[in-house]
Amino acid sequence: MDGFLTSRILSDLLYGVTDGVTISLVALSLVLIWRSTNVLNFAQGAMAMFATYVGMGLLSYNLAYWWCVLISVVAGMALGGLVERTVVRRLYGKPELNPIVVMVGLLLVLESTAAAIWGSTARSLPTPFSFEYWQIGGKPFGLSPFAVFEIIAAVLAAAAIGALFRFTKIGLQLRASALAPEVSRLLGVRVGRMLTLGWVLASGVGALAAVLVSSDISGLTPGVMDTIFVFGFVAAAIGGLESPVGALVVGIALGILDAFITDFWNPNYVTIATLALLVVVLMIRPQGLFSKRIARRV
Repeated sequence: MDGFLTSRILSDLLYGVTDGVTISLVALSLVLIWRSTNVLNFAQGAMAMFATYVGMGLLSYNLAYWWCVLISVVAGMALGGLVERTVVRRLYGKPELNPIVVMVGLLLVLESTAAAIWGSTARSLPTPFSFEYWQIGGKPFGLSPFAVFEIIAAVLAAAAIGALFRFTKIGLQLRASALAPEVSRLLGVRVGRMLTLGWVLASGVGALAAVLVSSDISGLTPGVMDTIFVFGFVAAAIGGLESPVGALVVGIALGILDAFITDFWNPNYVTIATLALLVVVLMIRPQGLFSKRIARRV
């Protein structure tokens, strides 16, 4: 039994799940925004990074780690609401290329601003959890206390969002505003507020993902979310931009796939394999694996 628990395959599987839940959070944040406003937020990673600097930067003032995490998430939510109100709302009804260009511009602005304020040197973020993998019989087991924290945090966030959409009146209004805004207005739903709330929730999820990524060994930098955003975008596209479940499932699957490619093949092929998978899936099923509706043009 000990041999199986410390086997190469199980270790890769656990490594993959740990990385995959973070990818899933990024993918989920993209899906939430798409379902709310039909906008692909290419600045999602940069917004999450900026919020993380705001919150986790307070560690240098001896503020407790958990308060810094909470402030990061709240800052992300506030930034998401601000961006929707001041920037994105002016883009509704415009040609589909306009939001893409604006979001890419916002990405560059946020990363440049973060570098100017906080510098480009990686900041290590001390966490209350160890990165040391547990040992079984003197051999490493593919989980550490921090990895367990990542998994639990991601699962709780996804479950909270799922419960909000499925079991609450606000969730019903969010879904109605996205699917039929004019009908929703006639029924008394404040669609504008629901659109803002969609961005607020998505940006909070993104900020949590950025905290988890930045708390890892690599540290916090202005470009810390660039790579994870690419994988999150791929997961959202493969799963289907209309499907939160697809974002979560495919995000974890990509994490596992990347772990096995890195271990059994070559880490340089991870990005190539991931993008190749995206192309193949979209050629066969353009709307994504879990989306039931016909895909809109992006």
